[in-house]
Amino acid sequence: MALARSLMRKLQPMLNAVILAVGLCVCSAPALAQAQAAERELTVDEFSVVKLTVKAVADARSARTLGPQREGTGVVIDSSGLVLTIGYLITEADTIELSTADGRKFAANMIGYDNATGLGLVKSMQPLPIKPVDFGQSAAANLRDIVLIVGFDGVAPAYIVSKRPFVGYWEYLLDEAIYTAPATVNWQGAALLSREGKLLGIGSLAVGDAIGQSGVPGNMFVPIDTLKPVLGDFIANGRATTKPRPWLGITSQEIQGKVIVTRVTSEGPAEDAGLRAGDIIVGLGGQALVGQADFYTRLWKSGDAGVEVTLDVLKGNKVEPVKVKSIARELHMRSRPVY
Repeated sequence: MALARSLMRKLQPMLNAVILAVGLCVCSAPALAQAQAAERELTVDEFSVVKLTVKAVADARSARTLGPQREGTGVVIDSSGLVLTIGYLITEADTIELSTADGRKFAANMIGYDNATGLGLVKSMQPLPIKPVDFGQSAAANLRDIVLIVGFDGVAPAYIVSKRPFVGYWEYLLDEAIYTAPATVNWQGAALLSREGKLLGIGSLAVGDAIGQSGVPGNMFVPIDTLKPVLGDFIANGRATTKPRPWLGITSQEIQGKVIVTRVTSEGPAEDAGLRAGDIIVGLGGQALVGQADFYTRLWKSGDAGVEVTLDVLKGNKVEPVKVKSIARELHMRSRPVY
């Protein structure tokens, strides 16, 4: 994309300051002021993004954590109006509206939410007056690469500072996520673009550890390469055609290799099995666990959704076996009503 390349040239002096600041893990006041001033000059008019406004179904199970109404960014990926975003924005969606930079609004339908990648797809009910973005190769992106983060109401230059696994507390794991710094706002569903304007990832989270344990704040992106193998099935079926993973409905935190249950999903499998906040999962199937990533990996290898697993759970001062009948996560979510 010529626009991205010209912006990179224009911003090169400021980006050099940002690189120096981030590389040294010191965000100086002059560098930050310069970066903020440059951000205010950039607009999203010529980028392949739209604003995504979502209203969840009235009885959405996700409303407690995600809210009944959500806003974020969608990235236009083809000429038919297909828009890629982060999946949690469209979970249990009732209505979806897309807005362009000039204020025009377009109704959209949900195509699907892929739990494995965390990505979501919607489709405009009318053609969008926006040129689709080209996919890049996220695997080829390198540390210290300069990138642009494009949200629905702003563009921010950044720097890839880490590529490493991401373990989510909601039964989610990426083998390799992309981390950028400095931190920016409006990252939900934002496009991560290379120097050439090609899509490298989709914004997922703000994080406090963009460079490992350094304490440098930044943002985490789902790499676009995770989508490519499943995109065809995703469009045709709303998800990958592989059998869904077993889901328990546990929110957890890892402390010294132990998986601490911080919350159980209401009416989910874990709650039905008697798990409660404060329980400590120390093993699965009689074998000790070594953290959340190990827990998820072994859970998903135990069988398809519906498999019963035995968790070794420390309750008080006693380890007890707890049998949990897993389900597919999507079966727990509520769908848009059909009239």
